[in-house]
Amino acid sequence: MKDKVLNFTSLTAIIGIVIGAIGGYVYYIKVGCASGTCPLTSNPYLTVLWGAAMGYLIGDMFTKKGISPKA
Repeated sequence: MKDKVLNFTSLTAIIGIVIGAIGGYVYYIKVGCASGTCPLTSNPYLTVLWGAAMGYLIGDMFTKKGISPKA
């Protein structure tokens, strides 16, 4: 369990989350949704959350994964 927690808090994942959240907010400010009918881009919280999730996934791609030996 401790290994999974340490794997989640890897530096590249945290950096990806922060950059993704900032990118999501910038997307909300620059593009957004003028009419308010867009479910994702009309709410800044959802846009930041979506950006953070995408940032985590992209940052996690660059995390080195170990191969566990078979028992």
